[in-house]
Amino acid sequence: MRAVRIGITGPIGCGKSTIARWMGERPGVVVIDADQAARAARAEPEVAGRIQERFGTTDPRELARIVFADDAALRDLEAIVHPAVRPRIVQAIAEADADRAEAVVIEAIKLVEGGLAELCDEVWLVTCAPDEQRARLIERGSSPDDAARRVAAQGDIAERLAPAATRLIDTSGALEATRAQVDVALTEVLAIAR
Repeated sequence: MRAVRIGITGPIGCGKSTIARWMGERPGVVVIDADQAARAARAEPEVAGRIQERFGTTDPRELARIVFADDAALRDLEAIVHPAVRPRIVQAIAEADADRAEAVVIEAIKLVEGGLAELCDEVWLVTCAPDEQRARLIERGSSPDDAARRVAAQGDIAERLAPAATRLIDTSGALEATRAQVDVALTEVLAIAR
């Protein structure tokens, strides 16, 4: 029996990682972090060489500064990295199935655009109020200008992703309320899958 597959996506700073971590605390749930897969892919010599050739750097902070200010640069970086990420995620799903995991959670900001949503049984769209989003990015160490730039770079991402979503998780409220919402949704999904 294969694990039920839940994709977690949404704008930066809305709580995808927190929700995925909570889900991963439940026995039988395996979390796959697409950011970790992307970091590993960027370290591959061929991928790193192509990034260096296109951007003149492989430093993650410098790359972030470049791509969040230039849509074409972001598309170029994604075109280099995404093809190396997908096989890693597919392999991790296969390993979770082999280990008889009950659920696999794939956390990816580019879940839909990167073609990973098609691997999922459900897609959860995580959102929050824009002011909350900016405040969270600043808490993580972004300057106010950088936080505003990162939010603006994603534009209307939540609206674009909404048609692909099977569930909406709004994290604007109290942490306890959000966690309860996630627990209920995960319990429902696992019950249906059994």
